[in-house]
Amino acid sequence: MARCEVCGNDYTMSFEVRAQGATHVFDSFECAIHRMAPICEHCGIKVAGHGVEADGRFFCCAHCAKAEGAVGLVDRVGAAPVS
Repeated sequence: MARCEVCGNDYTMSFEVRAQGATHVFDSFECAIHRMAPICEHCGIKVAGHGVEADGRFFCCAHCAKAEGAVGLVDRVGAAPVS
């Protein structure tokens, strides 16, 4: 068993996530998201899906990116850019 680094639960089905040279141990995807997901720079939500990135800044959607001055981003393939 391994202890979750977020909640401290010692769980038989914990798992490891390796990212940027570090290994993290979690007992749930919820804890992994809490620790590792980027935060939308406009609304502050954890970005657990694809999100969008503009000039090294992360956003949950094109609408939030536009609110912070980004242009030409889309939320999904085939959609028109938010202008």
